[in-house]
Amino acid sequence: MFRRIVQLSFAVFIVALLAATGPARAQQASDMVDVRLLPGWRTAEGLHIAAIEMRLRPGWMTYWRAPGDAGIPPEFDWRRSKNLTGVEIVWPTPTIRDKGGLRTIGYSDVLILPIRVLPVRAGGDVMLKGRIEMGVCSDICVPVDVRVSGQLPKAPAKPDPRIAAALANRPDTAAEAGVRAVTCSISPIDGGLGLRAEVDMPGAAGYEAAVIEVDNPQIWVAPAKMSHQGNRLIANTRLYHAEGRSFALDRSGVRITVLGNSRAVDIQGCTAG
Repeated sequence: MFRRIVQLSFAVFIVALLAATGPARAQQASDMVDVRLLPGWRTAEGLHIAAIEMRLRPGWMTYWRAPGDAGIPPEFDWRRSKNLTGVEIVWPTPTIRDKGGLRTIGYSDVLILPIRVLPVRAGGDVMLKGRIEMGVCSDICVPVDVRVSGQLPKAPAKPDPRIAAALANRPDTAAEAGVRAVTCSISPIDGGLGLRAEVDMPGAAGYEAAVIEVDNPQIWVAPAKMSHQGNRLIANTRLYHAEGRSFALDRSGVRITVLGNSRAVDIQGCTAG
């Protein structure tokens, strides 16, 4: 059902997930999460700002786009929409949780997930119809398949303060965080590549985790191990092709997100180290 599952041990996690979710599959999605569309507003440039609201039951969480050591990243399908060119998701800063020796990254309580919607015709309404495949977890993990739909009107509307707050809660850009340099060193390992990323930035020691992603969906990225040397953050990880093939890494497509208790930084691309 899910095309990507990102975790430390793929086989171990799948066995645990199937064992844990067997009796729970009869549950309805509404038992764990309510999902609806917030219609938002149309900008002067013709871009529509909307959001998906997810209200999770107490004790349940769902995952960020890179879920950590064990989890199910959400996937979105907008193909049934009308007057739609594309949708960009703006991820608010997630929370890191450690449980049973595994680190997961995601959200609990209420998640307002902003989306930037580009219409084909800027002067027309958008009929947005989406399917979301996501995982929600408590003591057990349950795969959930939900639908969300609604009309995004072209008529002027005031910005929704809930969406505005979620947009403001995104990670800082590299420029906003004062990142001075980002380098990536690549080395061959058995069956893949080793990647060492070094980020020179103020207050590096205040961050507790680094997540590395690449722009090739066929490449699996292991959870990064992070350390600090003064104002330099160092993250080491391993990369493998999903089908065991050889591959090249485009450094411009490397995405590094550093996460702390009260802040986060989203870094796009790195240079050769």
